[in-house]
Amino acid sequence: MDNNYFVDSDKLSEAALEKKHRLENDPSSRTDHMQYMEGMEQISSDIRERVISEMNGYDYGRYTPADVLRALRHDTCSVEDFKALLSPAAEPFLEQMAERARLETQKHFGNTVYLFTPLYIANYCENYCVYCGFNCYNDIRRMKLSMEQIEHEMKVISESGMEEILILTGESRAQSSVEYIGEACKLARKYFRLVGIEIYPVNTDEYRYLHECGVDYVTVFQETYDSDRYEQLHLMGHKRVFPYRFEAQERALLAGMRGIACSALLGLSDFRKDALASALHVYYLQRKYPHAEISLSCPRLRPIVNNEKINPLDVHEKQLCQVLCAYRIFLPFCGITVSSRESESFRNGIVKIAATKISAGVSTGIGDHESKYTGKDGGEAGDEQFEISDGRSLRKMYDDMSGEGLQPVLNDYLYV
Repeated sequence: MDNNYFVDSDKLSEAALEKKHRLENDPSSRTDHMQYMEGMEQISSDIRERVISEMNGYDYGRYTPADVLRALRHDTCSVEDFKALLSPAAEPFLEQMAERARLETQKHFGNTVYLFTPLYIANYCENYCVYCGFNCYNDIRRMKLSMEQIEHEMKVISESGMEEILILTGESRAQSSVEYIGEACKLARKYFRLVGIEIYPVNTDEYRYLHECGVDYVTVFQETYDSDRYEQLHLMGHKRVFPYRFEAQERALLAGMRGIACSALLGLSDFRKDALASALHVYYLQRKYPHAEISLSCPRLRPIVNNEKINPLDVHEKQLCQVLCAYRIFLPFCGITVSSRESESFRNGIVKIAATKISAGVSTGIGDHESKYTGKDGGEAGDEQFEISDGRSLRKMYDDMSGEGLQPVLNDYLYV
């Protein structure tokens, strides 16, 4: 991509403004979002077709209270039962769903709750995703950490007691190459027991290289599984290619990754259909790769820099709780992560019911952990991707979880 389209300290050029306007107003100026770009690996898999077919055929308005009660009576939750539990008809039965979810969580996870933190190492991006603070047309402070800066950030985080880190970048191969990310992962191995990445999707051989650099798991948000809505939201860049993004988790598993995580960003489209598709994505991957550790995230939209009016579309805490309870009942062995996008009170409650993993000591900015963790001036920092809601430190989160009768877990995996 032409670097003229990056917004940094300078304003958008006239040519960039013209292109931005065309992309927003003329669909014919956009590339086909279902066509792979040059260099994108295509794998043979029927999972996308199965998930999208189920989602497109989902008429949640046809389910009744009787369907919901029948689903709650069954020992094993079928796909049809899951559809009923996601439907509006299930809303009056949220307490019963929460109790069933709590029992499933205790049965398979006990009273444990896993803690991790994200580390953003760059916020340059080549995509134009209209809802994201990192998008290439957004006028924010761009920054890419050097290896020395990355190691300093990791040292500050590790000294807080954290043992699991999730490394994130904006989606720019030019600014955050696979090799750059790999070197950051090698550094992470010095300080952390568990290393995850949330980066732009890559090919199988590149995931294999990152695994060799120390990566344990890969998180990719599909954002929305509605391909038409996806096309309207992702106007430019490699992220625009819907099937390549969908197949990222499977390429990671083919590369030998131990775990993957799936998610939609609830609020971009019909959240019930996106929740169904997210869970079915996990469901079919579990059956195809039974050795893998597969988990779900459940983020909602949050306000972003330069656009304070972006909020979840019709996804309130009650609906989010319903989705999480339905996930747990349908996928009893699946890890479920609830991020700092959600409030302290919501996260304190949901970890007793359905969630098994939460973030702590979170910053979505670039290079600001020293200032946030120690109060010292850490120097220049890059802008955040989105606003967080729960800013508790690891110590505060650990104490709060312990006080709720839960067992905080920093790591449960040892290399031998």
